[in-house]
Amino acid sequence: MAGHFEATPGGGAAVALDEVEISILRSLAVQLLELIGPGDQPADGEDPLAALFAEGPSKPPADPALARLFPDAYGGPEAPEGGAGAGKPEEEQELRERSAEFRRFTEMDLRTGKRDDALAVVRTLDALSPAPDGGAVLTLTGDECLSWLRSLNDLRLTIGTRLEVSDEDQGEEGSLYRLPDSDPRKPMVMAYLWLGALQESLVETLMP
Repeated sequence: MAGHFEATPGGGAAVALDEVEISILRSLAVQLLELIGPGDQPADGEDPLAALFAEGPSKPPADPALARLFPDAYGGPEAPEGGAGAGKPEEEQELRERSAEFRRFTEMDLRTGKRDDALAVVRTLDALSPAPDGGAVLTLTGDECLSWLRSLNDLRLTIGTRLEVSDEDQGEEGSLYRLPDSDPRKPMVMAYLWLGALQESLVETLMP
């Protein structure tokens, strides 16, 4: 799965994908949509403006993957408590309160943005005209490229969290590259590495 993006006129990009790659990308994007959850649409009779300014959650998501997609703005669960480098209890409490306030007024918009990006991936894949061999050339506009970049990053964060990937795992000598075929994580690891290559290729294509 070594497809590479190439620049197209107008600031877009294109890449050739085979039938399997298209299926994997679409499946992962749909799973990401399911993880993020449905949009908060106004109920019948509800004021759309009131729904627009509704407050979101104040606590991080319980799911580790969602917590990675929507991290605390200040400190968070990863911040040390009582150990080296930990702040005073009152400072830690203030950071938690600031994080809760920030999350309450931003998470819903962030979820909407991530949902829109994943939908853009699904829709552009669904709009492909397959070649006789089942593959197709995916051609993206500049705006669609940005949606793809963000969604590829979200997919990698999600899969990386599920796999408990560390920085040491990802280098060419890292453990991700040395998993035996019998390891049940191997298919997801291969998808993780492939998404990273796609993301890197798209970034390089869009660079001036």
